[in-house]
Amino acid sequence: MPSSRTAIILGATADIGRHLAERLSSDNWNVVGIGRTALRLRELEKIPNLKAYQCSIADGDDVERLAGEMRAAGHQWDLLVSCVGTTEPIGKFFEIDFDEWERSIVVNFTAQLRVLHALWPLRRPERTVDVMLLAGGGTNGTFPNYSAYCVTKIALIKMCELIHDEASDANAFIIGPGFTRTRIHEETLRAGPIAAGRSYDKVRAYLEEQGTSFDDIYEHMRWCMLRGRQVAGGRNFSTVHDRWRDGGEELANQLYDDPDAFRLRRRQP
Repeated sequence: MPSSRTAIILGATADIGRHLAERLSSDNWNVVGIGRTALRLRELEKIPNLKAYQCSIADGDDVERLAGEMRAAGHQWDLLVSCVGTTEPIGKFFEIDFDEWERSIVVNFTAQLRVLHALWPLRRPERTVDVMLLAGGGTNGTFPNYSAYCVTKIALIKMCELIHDEASDANAFIIGPGFTRTRIHEETLRAGPIAAGRSYDKVRAYLEEQGTSFDDIYEHMRWCMLRGRQVAGGRNFSTVHDRWRDGGEELANQLYDDPDAFRLRRRQP
């Protein structure tokens, strides 16, 4: 039986994005995978129930083209996930090129929101849709030499709160997966120990470990979706540290009772 549920994944060619696409497909979702690189998108087409679209999300005209094509194809979405991100440029703020820094702000923040804004009219009507963004390093502390990446993740956390307050038919939440073995860490290795500072040795050490599994990220996302807007909406979650596993009843009850918990700046209930 064809699925009536559709998920859109921005950055579907990234490691986390591809895994989420595979898991959603295996759970009988229709998947729309959006990526920038044609070669990697062709690899995605091996996934059942997946339709791939190429788009440079930092290009406003390209985003409008994408929205037009998806509208013409009759797509209506129930879940939108963004796995887009870069840690570059890496280095001290006053020593890096500002244009590169500003481009990172666009890719990590405003470009993702441009796509969400353009595709918002295509959401499934008469139901609450889910929107998941990814948080990252530095959102609850400092992250020196990664300033563009850090401030955009904080901004995304705030946007989840704002979307929650402004859009009553959205369950918008953001998940910090913790260290995950993905290609993004190659950026730190390329930057080297001088530019990356203390994070260089940390990343090399982390790469010797398993880190957060892609399956954990998927199950955490499902928990937020199943718990819904009153528990997950507008919240900033940690896959590693929060007690969402095994049903997460205690955490769900605490969040239901405290609308200010797990928001920016994050306060534990």
